[in-house]
Amino acid sequence: MNNPLGLRILTTTIAGVMTISMVACNKPADSTGAPAPNITVGTEIDDSVVTTRVKSAMLEDADIKSFDIKVETRKGEVMLSGFVDNQTQMDRATTLTRTIEGVKSLDNKIILKDGATTVGNKLDDSVITTRVKTALLADASIKSLDVMVVTRKGEVQLSGFVNNQGQIDRAVEVARAIEGVTKVGNDMSVKK
Repeated sequence: MNNPLGLRILTTTIAGVMTISMVACNKPADSTGAPAPNITVGTEIDDSVVTTRVKSAMLEDADIKSFDIKVETRKGEVMLSGFVDNQTQMDRATTLTRTIEGVKSLDNKIILKDGATTVGNKLDDSVITTRVKTALLADASIKSLDVMVVTRKGEVQLSGFVNNQGQIDRAVEVARAIEGVTKVGNDMSVKK
């Protein structure tokens, strides 16, 4: 092919086919065969707005340590997870969340902390959290970007919305295999 236009067309076609092949092969297959529940762009935007409103309200509330509480929203269902110091903080977080416009239901997965946390514990917990997140990202059968990971004194809490029970079981299995994990709490839900 001495024709520069023909060479460009051929090169572009090959690059396009390779790109499509890589994208198609990189997508993990659903092991259950069940299709993931559909969610529209509008619903996804609405859920993002609700999540932002809940997080903002918690940041403005002096009684809640919002950095220890994770917020996820799916079709108006808000899931709170993480750790708080006392029952009052938990109650305040749930009451505050219910007042936010767009919250249709609330799934409270917040856990009460037990005992004081040291700087060493926090450092160890952040290392464990990083290891769990890395292992989840490396596992193609888990939609890991939808799984939140929080660690407290070696206890890992997994939360979020995933496509099926198989992904939940695999995420728990992966987390349990990480060095330093003493217990795994499963607070994940299957998308509706």
